[in-house]
Amino acid sequence: MTTEKSSLHTRNLHRNPYDFDQLISCVPELKHYVFVNAYETKTINFSLPKAVKLLNQALLLHFYNIKNWDIPEANLCPPIPGRADYIHYIADLLAEQQAEIPTGTSVSGLDIGTGANLVYPLLAHRSYGWKMLGTDINKDSLDNAQQILDHNPDLSSVIHLKQQPDSHHIFKNIIETGDHFTFSMCNPPFHDSEESAMKGNLRKTKNINKSKAKKPLLNFGGQQSELWCEGGEIAFISKMIEESVQYFSQVLWFTCLVSKKDNLPKLNSLLKKVKAVDIKTIDMAQGQKVSRMLAWTFIPQKERKAWF
Repeated sequence: MTTEKSSLHTRNLHRNPYDFDQLISCVPELKHYVFVNAYETKTINFSLPKAVKLLNQALLLHFYNIKNWDIPEANLCPPIPGRADYIHYIADLLAEQQAEIPTGTSVSGLDIGTGANLVYPLLAHRSYGWKMLGTDINKDSLDNAQQILDHNPDLSSVIHLKQQPDSHHIFKNIIETGDHFTFSMCNPPFHDSEESAMKGNLRKTKNINKSKAKKPLLNFGGQQSELWCEGGEIAFISKMIEESVQYFSQVLWFTCLVSKKDNLPKLNSLLKKVKAVDIKTIDMAQGQKVSRMLAWTFIPQKERKAWF
């Protein structure tokens, strides 16, 4: 039996091994992809896109009551446990201003690049009752996200979607006068080119299969805007930091995942330059790799309680 995944957040619902009998009862088709490995543990082949998608459907239905979750073949299929971790670490960040974690729709979150999967808003609302706005530059992705909401009508008043019309902007065109968000979040494109993204996926495929794979298997999928942008992660997050200054009084905490630890000194230096009053780096495990959440605010400590 696999032991508890202790690297995940203590409130993460996915710390224990997957109960495949339970998950198959939610999504019967999953049973065709479950097998017993050499360690006599039930699992799936994580290099098969269909298997990963069915697992996600089952996890979202069983743990979060999300019905009919689906994404197009080409889109990013996110590992749910790692995505849930980001939400829980944001909750801890918000709890620093309170005696306990703030829940309910008085907390408003902004998800930059929500994608076709809409996973962060879904997990945020189901875990803590927060109200969420998901944004993306890709209309097809937002159309699919809307279909997920249509299948879960109880979410229509608490999760909204908005298209970013200009790929050169992140907060501009999204945050309007009078808007206030308790936090923003983002899992930015990691690679600086399509070639780099494909090489990264090939490495991941080899690790999963422990084989000499020659062709990248996009088991977690990914469109261009999800996987890469010009200048890569450092350029994207730097742009986010620079734009955040214009909305300093409208967002309590800006947050972003940072995959490459080497990017942190440059990002921290930029945050000091733009006069962020508080900067935090929180280490967290994202599946098999270690990631970290970078958080910053322009709101002085004594004024933060008023946001709740």
